[in-house]
Amino acid sequence: MNADWFVPALAPHVPSLASAYRIERRIESRDRVALTFDDGPHAEGTPAVLEELARRGATATFFLVGEQVAQRPALAREIVDAGHEVAVHGYRHTLLLRRRVGALADDLDRAVSVITDATGVVPVLYRPPYGVFSSGALAHVRARGWRPLLWSTWGRDWERRATARSIARRATKGLEAGDVVLLHDSDAYSSDDSWRRTAAAVPSVLDAVAALGLEASSVTHST
Repeated sequence: MNADWFVPALAPHVPSLASAYRIERRIESRDRVALTFDDGPHAEGTPAVLEELARRGATATFFLVGEQVAQRPALAREIVDAGHEVAVHGYRHTLLLRRRVGALADDLDRAVSVITDATGVVPVLYRPPYGVFSSGALAHVRARGWRPLLWSTWGRDWERRATARSIARRATKGLEAGDVVLLHDSDAYSSDDSWRRTAAAVPSVLDAVAALGLEASSVTHST
């Protein structure tokens, strides 16, 4: 693996690098913000988030982990039945930098299979674990015809010290139309019970979106 293999890994933190590699961080919209949730489905976190979104009539995109879907296929289906979008976050939540393309291909095949079987939807959006791409992974994802997507703002809700207030504040700081907000509806790969703080922050995030006269929606929005 040469040095170029590792360069895209910095894209979540260096917007100019994301642009250079054509990795989207935002959506094209003048009237909406895309809400995204990673790492689920989670037995408690996902229903809690779905309840808050339903209460406010908002939609979101859920980047699902295959091994979690395999444990809770009915819950993955519930996400789709509630009008939300599902996307791929891998079968196992493993950093891509030291995964060869062949191993990644097998992982993604498993993820797509289990997500499609559970939800009836063939996903086309992909976000890697931790938002970290290798150059090989990025090329492979594009060869599949998938759309790689990162985020432009996040709540850092996986942190042990995060609170509902800090999550909402960070996720909505400088918020504007076209932003992609990253949150997590699962604590499977983060601090214990982090989903509780995320679910508690969702109303404040939605309030901030509404205060700007914007709509909270999934990435691939349909009316």
